Amino acid sequence: MKFLLQRVAFYVFTAWAAITLNFFIPRLIPGDPVQALITKYQGQLSTQAIESLYVLFGIDKNGNVWSEYVDYWKQLFAGDLGLSFAFFPTPVSEVLSDSILWTLMLVGVTTILSFIIGTGLGVLAGWRRGSWTDGLLPVTTFFSSVPYFWLGIIAIYLLTGPDSFFPSGGGAEVGLVPAWDMYFIPSALQHSLLPALTILISSVSGWILSMRNMMVTVSSEDYITVAHAKGLPERRVALSYAARNALLPNVSGFALSLGFIVGGTFLVEIVFSYPGIGFQLFQALGANDYPLMQGIFLVITISVLVANLLADVAYLFLDPRTRKEG
Repeated sequence: MKFLLQRVAFYVFTAWAAITLNFFIPRLIPGDPVQALITKYQGQLSTQAIESLYVLFGIDKNGNVWSEYVDYWKQLFAGDLGLSFAFFPTPVSEVLSDSILWTLMLVGVTTILSFIIGTGLGVLAGWRRGSWTDGLLPVTTFFSSVPYFWLGIIAIYLLTGPDSFFPSGGGAEVGLVPAWDMYFIPSALQHSLLPALTILISSVSGWILSMRNMMVTVSSEDYITVAHAKGLPERRVALSYAARNALLPNVSGFALSLGFIVGGTFLVEIVFSYPGIGFQLFQALGANDYPLMQGIFLVITISVLVANLLADVAYLFLDPRTRKEG
């Protein structure tokens, strides 16, 4: 219990530090987003309207950043993420709610599938060294070293075209309204196949390599030798003794992967013009959209911290030594 409370306190402090950085970093980018908005409307805004925009977006023209920082925390506690510059006058929360489901469905599903498949194959490859599974290693090494977006570019070049089943980009057919119906869902699935395969191939390879290496290391431990000497079944030794201990480092990696679901495939979404959080972040950067950037970074930060906290809780159950230390 003490261990868990210490970790919670650590994550609360980390959240404060991350949110503080989240506030200041966008403001280091050169340019005034309100001026960019004025340019967008080609000088059609009056002086009074411009003053109202500065107040509305919480930007102090006199450069009083501390005042903006305090107001930012007040907005967060009120659940207000502000208005988006790039999608003005749409609230940031609405922009995020429209795009986050796309990312969760694409990256969330592929992350979980890649972990399950990669870990399972890694256990098999590590436990049965010298078998046919070793033939997977050169292939997995190659794919794990290739970035997601490179695989995406290659997939678009080789597999898309006028008569191809695979669309080259987008989240669904143009003109379809997002809905849980027989028209939109098949189109959304079809458009997600290539980006999903890109993420899956690359990330599965990494899980196979890491789990295989940990299984090789664990297999030489004394407690594995003792388990064999006791005459325990091979399957039980492999899963209950070797795989359970080899899995511990991968739990942290998987937690980080879950945390970065909302922003970890930034370039993949850009390559495929996929309407997720990463693509929205790209648009926010181009428009100096402070509120939207802060909203996206906040979601990513909270996701990573929650995922790591869940990893710590998983450690309490998987590793008895942690419970003793707590």
